[in-house]
Amino acid sequence: MSGMTIGLIMFAVLLVLLALRVHIGIAMFVIGAAGFVGMNDYSWPPLLNALKNLAYSRFSNYDLAVIPLFMLMGQFATHGGLSRALFTCVNNFVGHFRGGVAMAAVGACATFGAICGSSLATAATMGQVALPELRRYNYAGSLATGALAAGGTLGIMIPPSVPLVIYAVLTQESIGKLFMAAIIPGVLAMLGYMIVIRIVVALKPDAGPAGERVALGTALQSLMGVIPIMLVFLVVIVGIYDGWANPTEAASIGVFACGLLAIIGGMRMDGILRSISGTAQSTAMIFLVLRSEE
Repeated sequence: MSGMTIGLIMFAVLLVLLALRVHIGIAMFVIGAAGFVGMNDYSWPPLLNALKNLAYSRFSNYDLAVIPLFMLMGQFATHGGLSRALFTCVNNFVGHFRGGVAMAAVGACATFGAICGSSLATAATMGQVALPELRRYNYAGSLATGALAAGGTLGIMIPPSVPLVIYAVLTQESIGKLFMAAIIPGVLAMLGYMIVIRIVVALKPDAGPAGERVALGTALQSLMGVIPIMLVFLVVIVGIYDGWANPTEAASIGVFACGLLAIIGGMRMDGILRSISGTAQSTAMIFLVLRSEE
């Protein structure tokens, strides 16, 4: 059986496993192992021999340490109330426009992505924060969920981005250069989503009613609350790009800063433990996928 045939069969089996709700990492590992055996004349010893070295060679890569650090930044932002502060700030400036609360959700997803790096975490976190507000203003369900789903994709476009880190490690590219290259596309995507929301509410005014207008002083006060978060983003990105800190060191600084801001904002020990647990679960799944790709 040719390699192409084996690959097509394994791909079909992978789709079946995913349809059966098998975890992505486990499904990819099983398919990868079976394909490896098939490519080696259905012999198991080569697979067992490879398993001895591949896991260590991949996970001993120092650059991969930035993945749990970026994930922990996002967890601190979630459990420390920083995500709500981001949404409130953006909503204070654009929420009074028609469709403004949905645009605020997209903007908050972009800013949250600047300290998270995961689309899943961004969509889940901002969904918990923004969806109740969207429902309170009687937004159409399609517009509300669509805005949050689209905004969640900004989590891996706005650096720091976990997929960009993985790509940089696998291709031996510069993490800093990839981060800088992703900023403009991420901002353009955010603006594009907002423009689409304006078009939708122009065609269907009842889909996105205008929110409440807040005083300029209140809006500026909320802006002051998110400036430290933006400073963390600048320190991490500029530090990596300028070379005065490698990615792992810059991510460590970001974790410390986000943790400190979260504690000042009211996060207690249970929040810290949930942040660590969530980071461990997310990192384990990402590393399992990486291992299965070997």
